[in-house]
Amino acid sequence: MKKCKECNAEKELTDFYKHSKMADGHLNKCIECVKFRISKHRNENLKKIKEYDKKRAMLPHRVKARKEYIQTDKGKEARKRSIIKYKKKYPMAYAAHVIFGNAIRDKKIERENNCSICGSDLIVEAHHDDYTKPLNVRWLCKKCHMDWHKVNEPIYE
Repeated sequence: MKKCKECNAEKELTDFYKHSKMADGHLNKCIECVKFRISKHRNENLKKIKEYDKKRAMLPHRVKARKEYIQTDKGKEARKRSIIKYKKKYPMAYAAHVIFGNAIRDKKIERENNCSICGSDLIVEAHHDDYTKPLNVRWLCKKCHMDWHKVNEPIYE
């Protein structure tokens, strides 16, 4: 048995995280208190934490690890599950993407090289304002595309 330093409750050792630097090999705060403290901190500092998470996700070793994972059988299965989930959740959007992709492939539509909002020639993506019109797209850079979706909802029906 051990007393939690936060809630002062007497609990089993299994209710504490292991910690090699502590005399008894367990942290002096129970798992429940640690989780509560971390959750509270995250909620109070959400903007700062999201910025940190974005920067962290783009660290070279993490980008490399994601690319390598995608090539594994487990990564391919995860991607397949993700696509199936997307198809079920957004059938109209998925159909529009397929129709548009086929039109690009068959050279019925030509890919543009500049963003229609800012003129950037960085990675330009096809964007649907209205998924009921699959061949009607605007070409947007990644930043403008994300900004559009932050303040707008595409039409699905």
